[in-house]
Amino acid sequence: MASPTHKRIRAALYGLAALAVLAQVYFAFVHPRLFTDAGTRIGEGDYALVATNGEAFTEETLKGHPSIVYFGFTHCPEVCPTTMGDIATWQAELGEVAEDVQVYFITVDPERDTLDLLDGYVGWLDNGIGVTGTVEEVRKAEKSFRIYSAKVPLSDGEYTMDHSAHILLFDAKGRFFEPIQYQEDMDVVLEKLRRMLGVDGV
Repeated sequence: MASPTHKRIRAALYGLAALAVLAQVYFAFVHPRLFTDAGTRIGEGDYALVATNGEAFTEETLKGHPSIVYFGFTHCPEVCPTTMGDIATWQAELGEVAEDVQVYFITVDPERDTLDLLDGYVGWLDNGIGVTGTVEEVRKAEKSFRIYSAKVPLSDGEYTMDHSAHILLFDAKGRFFEPIQYQEDMDVVLEKLRRMLGVDGV
């Protein structure tokens, strides 16, 4: 007959085994579905924004070339400028194989981020394009791209923005490819980009 101690150990082992199974199910089925629902792919929607290159930005804009899409704001103190620097590093590392990749910086703060501000913020990046619009259209785009943002009041009467910090990759057909997490390991990021571009070991 098993002692109470043995029963507790057995129960703990069963619990760990159950957690392991749940983790496998989550990463195999649930996590990938965070970026898709009801058959609608990320980036699809009826939003209509404007870009610093003078063109409209809609779901059709993502078709015809691979894209890096990031939602941020020009008053961001750390995360956004760090991410822009990371993108520039990836571009330099990949060289010519990434020359067709468009980089879209879509503001989550359309009340302050004008086209001129956005152009200065991302125009130095290769293929860097800023995107803004009315508050309503930006929120529609956030929903289409599964992005969270919220205004956070500051003590001086101003405000900052809390927002999703990941990057979204889209292939040349405008289909969502994979996310890149904030400050993700560069080797992992470059491997994702190479797979999206169909190149190896460049």
